[in-house]
Amino acid sequence: MALTLRSSTSFMTNPIDPSKSHKASDESPSLLPLSPRKPACRLRAAKASNHGMIERAPAVHGGWKAEQLHGLSGVHGVPGGTARVPVYVMLPLDTVSPEGRLQRARALNASLMALRSAGVEGVMVDVWWGLVEKDGPLRYNWEPYLELAQMVERNGLNLQMVMSFHQCGGNVGDSCSIPLPPWVLEETRRDPDIVYTDRSGRHNPEYISLGCDTLPVLMGRTPIQVYSDYMRSFKDRFNCYLGQVIVEIQVGMGPCGELRYPSYPESNGTWRFPGIGEFQCYDKYMKASLQAAAVAAGHEEWGKEGPHDAGHYNQFPEDTGFFRREGTWNTDYGKFFLEWYSGTLLEHGDRVLAAAEAIFRGTGAKLSGKVAGIHWHYRTRSHAAELTAGYYNTRFHDGYLPVAKLMATRGVVLNFTCMEMRDEQQPGHANCSPELIVRQVKQAAKAAGAELAGENALERYDEKAYSQVLATSRADDSIGLSAFTYLRMNKRLFDGENWRHFVSFVKSMSEGGRKVVPHKSDCSHSDLYVGHITGCNNSKMAEASAA
Repeated sequence: MALTLRSSTSFMTNPIDPSKSHKASDESPSLLPLSPRKPACRLRAAKASNHGMIERAPAVHGGWKAEQLHGLSGVHGVPGGTARVPVYVMLPLDTVSPEGRLQRARALNASLMALRSAGVEGVMVDVWWGLVEKDGPLRYNWEPYLELAQMVERNGLNLQMVMSFHQCGGNVGDSCSIPLPPWVLEETRRDPDIVYTDRSGRHNPEYISLGCDTLPVLMGRTPIQVYSDYMRSFKDRFNCYLGQVIVEIQVGMGPCGELRYPSYPESNGTWRFPGIGEFQCYDKYMKASLQAAAVAAGHEEWGKEGPHDAGHYNQFPEDTGFFRREGTWNTDYGKFFLEWYSGTLLEHGDRVLAAAEAIFRGTGAKLSGKVAGIHWHYRTRSHAAELTAGYYNTRFHDGYLPVAKLMATRGVVLNFTCMEMRDEQQPGHANCSPELIVRQVKQAAKAAGAELAGENALERYDEKAYSQVLATSRADDSIGLSAFTYLRMNKRLFDGENWRHFVSFVKSMSEGGRKVVPHKSDCSHSDLYVGHITGCNNSKMAEASAA
């Protein structure tokens, strides 16, 4: 059924195999009426309200005044809380085209209307470095993202914007290719070591190696300076939207925007689930750092290269000398290497977040950082796949508490993935436990005093996935979620049964994780989705566009 306008000031859509066995495992580590807001850059709240737009309360930086959407309120992300959990929806990766245009704008606007009517808080979009600064150093094109911000505001939604300093393409769910800026790729051709490198010498162009964070390898600027200039220009261009429409800036710190190494690249079949991955410390800058750390530790011989017995991308822990049950990972050398490898990743994260904190302080926009949910081989002692990604998490060492402390120190929301997964749905031979890793991260966030938000790792439309998110969103013995971002808006989301499940899920999240089944008339089929609109006559679409 098409979107229907019920009054001049409001609208509502009226649509709107794996094995279940596990190997024996070791123990895991311990574990809206709103008050009016000030006018935004080009749009005025008074004008918007005449077109059915909700009004917004200004955000309070530092304490973040809780906005009440659809008459629901509560304190988010605190132990014992039963508050609503706002739901955001990720927009398609190619929302902005390689030519720098907002794609499928008319359909996007209609889809935003449908999301708003379902009770969604807002949307998330990747702001690709490879598109914005592709014409040359310090030459930024923010216009398509500005057009998006205006459209989101007109629809009464909020916006999470991701500073995406990584390549799109080559990972799970990547549906398009957006490389790093051409002038950056030219620098990688001059010096291949400015990107991560594995033991075989394979260079990965997804993200600039943290080994050269403070070196002027990008046409006279350091990577940290380049990221800072990018974020500062963004702030200047979107200043009037920050804290009003743009309520969160997610700061990319690695591949897929996550604070990790590119240890499991899918491109060209390099890695396949559930391989352990490989350490990414073989560019000359990382090797120099390792050598210096070994000398400082009094073991110069430990700094020649990474572990020689860590195996290959698609092996299992017991196939290697380093990761097997009584392997090298638990020796003095192994502990030294893992401390250095994870420690340099944390230092990189701190450098990037410190720059973001200084730039966005006082804008009213929250900062967040994303951490990967690497749940395969979690039930083994070494947690091999987590180690190669840079999380020093083993049977005897908590790798997520230091990450949570970093986020808390910088006042950054820790955004964790795989919130929708259940252990029973994973293949037994992979020793997965997404439920245990989520529990561990929730406990780490609570101990560190960090705010926690979540995402689903894979596209899911079924009730089991939504029920698992509802369960993990609640504050149990640890901490609840302050927000949840759903991956991802596409044609399938708006299909009949999928849309019904999604509307029910959003409603349940608004009730603090209590399962709610909305009336059938409010969650039937929707014909609105990005890139495709059917079943809407011209007059109704004109009304929807005007709204």
